Formats: sequence, C-alpha cells, structure tokens
Amino acid sequence: MFMGTYNHTIDAKGRLIIPSKYREVLGDTFVVTQGLDGCLFVYDNHEWQAFEEKLRNLPINSPDVRKFVRFFLAGACEAEGDKQGRILIPSNLRDFAALEKDVVLIGVGGRVEIWDKARYEGAATYDDMDEVTAHMTELGFII
Repeated sequence: MFMGTYNHTIDAKGRLIIPSKYREVLGDTFVVTQGLDGCLFVYDNHEWQAFEEKLRNLPINSPDVRKFVRFFLAGACEAEGDKQGRILIPSNLRDFAALEKDVVLIGVGGRVEIWDKARYEGAATYDDMDEVTAHMTELGFII
C-alpha cells in the first residue's frame, strides 16, 4: 500500500527520482499513465493488471467507455528505474500533467500520483471534507 507525500524535482531530461519506499513496492518495472485531476497515476504491475481487467470488462459499445479506456491506455508506458532510482517520464505525460520542475508524489493506496507541485497545492484543499464525507457515506463508506 502506498502512502505519504514526497517532494522532488524533475530534471531537464524528464527524469524523476521515485522515493525508495515506493520503489520497494513498485518493483523493477511498473506503469505510468494519465490520471484524473491533471496528475499521473503510477501502478505496480499487479495493480495495473487488475485495472486493465476492469477496463476489459466494460461494454465497448458505449462511447463513454471507449473514451475512458483510451484516456488511460493510450498514454500508458512501462517505466524502469535506473541505478539512482530515477525514471524517465515521456514528454507526452509530462505535458499532460504540466510537470516542469517541482513535483509532488503522493501514495494513495493502490497507486502513486505524480503532481506538478503548484497544481497539487491548488487541488489539495480539504475545506469541504464534511460534504465529501457525506457523499462517501452515500456510497457505503462509513468511518
């Protein structure tokens, strides 16, 4: 399980250090893809296979399903760390998430999210948690 927040920088070549705690879980190779809210999602191979299976079971005759599947799979790539624990983030994914220099990596259970630091700080507001909690209760999640 991934948790915690780490601040790093992405270098001019598009390389990013993955925190050692995350590398231990991710393994030698893993998947990076477009995520929701303007960040990137990072999955270990086991979680990615489970995610792909869910996508495969969706009804392809729905235009929304096709768009949803395309969103996650078209930009996905396999990543492999170098000896310094860095991965190369392809330019299309860097552009999608607006990654230029300062980034934040956060663990959110079964995946890691990679955010541009300024974008993350703008999105990570929690002043509406009472509303969010009420919605989660409607979905059956009770604290």
